[in-house]
Amino acid sequence: MKNFFSNLYSFYRKLKSKIAFYPTLFALSGLVFAFLMMYLEKRGISDYLVENAPFLVVNNGDTAMVILSACITGLISMMVFSFSMVMLLLNQAANNYSPRLLPGLISDYRHQIILGIYLFSILYCIFILFYIQPTGDKYQIPGFSVLLGILATVVSLYSFIYFIHNISQSIQITYILDEIYSSAKTRLHEVLEREKNVSTGFPDSHDWQDYYTKTSGYFRHLNRQKLIAFCKEKDTLIEILPVRGMFVLQGISLFRSKKALTQKEIETVLDCFHFSRKELVADNYVLAFKQIAEVIAKAMSPGINDPGTALNAIDYLTELLRMRMLMTDESYIHDNGKTYARERPVKFEELLYNLLASIRTYSKQDIVVVQKLGYMFIYLQQQEAKEKAYHKNLNTEAERLLLDARNSLDNKTDIDVIEKLAKKLKLNLPMEENKKLP
Repeated sequence: MKNFFSNLYSFYRKLKSKIAFYPTLFALSGLVFAFLMMYLEKRGISDYLVENAPFLVVNNGDTAMVILSACITGLISMMVFSFSMVMLLLNQAANNYSPRLLPGLISDYRHQIILGIYLFSILYCIFILFYIQPTGDKYQIPGFSVLLGILATVVSLYSFIYFIHNISQSIQITYILDEIYSSAKTRLHEVLEREKNVSTGFPDSHDWQDYYTKTSGYFRHLNRQKLIAFCKEKDTLIEILPVRGMFVLQGISLFRSKKALTQKEIETVLDCFHFSRKELVADNYVLAFKQIAEVIAKAMSPGINDPGTALNAIDYLTELLRMRMLMTDESYIHDNGKTYARERPVKFEELLYNLLASIRTYSKQDIVVVQKLGYMFIYLQQQEAKEKAYHKNLNTEAERLLLDARNSLDNKTDIDVIEKLAKKLKLNLPMEENKKLP
């Protein structure tokens, strides 16, 4: 039963990231509610209201049809405009910031709920309009249902106002960066909580049996509870070979097992892995680092040339790196203090190099951005680290950045700034002959 709910939750998370998830739910709700109101109309709900609260009932067939037709036309126009605005947001984010931001923006539940409210109101009004019997007999007119259709339209209008407010914020880079940071921070806190009081003892797995994937895609999610239950039942240990978030090709080694597995058992373990063609920060915090690094690189590219955006993004990157330094370079799957599987996270040294390599390429000639990055390294050097090697990794990347920057700059004042940063970081930068100053 526990595995069933775990599988159901994994399926829910997969559906929730689709842009059509909430709109579909609201559309179905609109249909169900319309049929419910038709049933209540047959039971005489409008007749009762005509006698007790006549001001709540529309009792003229022509008036009801005109009102519902106007509501449907207006709602469809608003929905088309709103959808166009969402597409404009996605296009601007892809062109100005990074295409990697699109999955996170598409999965924004607020935009989905607003589109769902539109669909709910449209479908409800359409079915109530079909139900109207234009015979002139007020008792055959679903007066109360028409009133609810008007109220649904009013709710849609207020939703549209909120949508305009939200979309105006969503296209701002500070808002996008804050959303990325918040998602990554939540994910990092979850990982840090799991690492508390975890035994790091795990046997060497080089002589274990390898098992291979039958599909390809981004290794997005792992059903930890199901994998733990399997290891307990079969009394085995599992090592997961690919790094979470990487693109897994069909036929490569996916995991190793301490005990040999039957074909049915292999299928059970493979069901614990969830692959996707897109990535989300909520599933893999490393993606947040990549997205912010790409925003910095894109902002500093010649086509964009927006150092202000780069400076803002560096602040968020600094805080996420500080949190990453509190984690180890190993990840274990455990239950009640006992380890059952080991994952392979992105090591801090590798993560830092991949982030700074692209940033150095576009930022080394801008002394303001280089100075900001230098202060980032100074700050991180003063922070607590889970492993001693982290500070050494920071020194290595800082030296690479400052060397590239100094070799790209010719202004004496700018080079002096580089030297001061190197002194604060306690780095001895070798000087090329053509860069020696009189």
